[in-house]
Amino acid sequence: MRHLIIEEPYSRPAKWSPRVAWFSLAASLLTALLIRWGRVGYDEGFIALGAGVGLALLAVLLSLVAFVRIWQEGRQGLGSAIKGMLLAGLVLAYPALMAVKAATLPVINDISTDTENPPSFSRSRIALEARGGRVPPDVSPEVRELQRQAYVLIAPLTLDVDPPEAFALVQKAAANLGWNVIEAVPPGGRQGAGRLEAIDRTFALKLPDDITVRIRPRADGSRIDIRSASRVGRHDLGGNARRIRAFLEETSNLALAGG
Repeated sequence: MRHLIIEEPYSRPAKWSPRVAWFSLAASLLTALLIRWGRVGYDEGFIALGAGVGLALLAVLLSLVAFVRIWQEGRQGLGSAIKGMLLAGLVLAYPALMAVKAATLPVINDISTDTENPPSFSRSRIALEARGGRVPPDVSPEVRELQRQAYVLIAPLTLDVDPPEAFALVQKAAANLGWNVIEAVPPGGRQGAGRLEAIDRTFALKLPDDITVRIRPRADGSRIDIRSASRVGRHDLGGNARRIRAFLEETSNLALAGG
């Protein structure tokens, strides 16, 4: 006697979820690489990244629909739905982390250790060419107040060494951190101040940020101030503050180690 075997129908959302998630992952990785390599403009690149995130959200939605249908109708495809959910999670993990930072940190893209008199960016021909003619705009007192509230540990660095020695420490710290130094003016002149101009790039997408460091003499040594400003976006997601903290820590360690 033959037995009729009835197979449960396969959930279509479960079938499509991993396909959409794979496409989202591939598109997001390719776009991120194109941005890092400078092969696509920032506006177009961020639009493409947003589309990749949207596709990942669609994959999550398809998986959720599949879970419901599998539970209610006994359809097949549970493994496929789980796979789509996990793949979409790979795409959404980093944007989710950035969203948390955007929600918890103030909308600032310019941080300075001196909120009363921030270091000015150089307008020399060399500096302007390196920055594509851009000079980071001045920041309003209201925004500087937001910085003071959010980053209470961002403060000037004072060293008990003379300005030329402090300038050498600043140069070495910039080199150790991998900055692209575009201009370095040793201390001197009527005010005895020196400065260093540099460009650093973010880790993930290699977006350029502008940096200026000011070295001024004090009665008991030198004072170092640093300002870091993002070129892209109104929110730096805490990146400039992290860069400043890393620089101050590196310079302090070099001073303690005797250069």
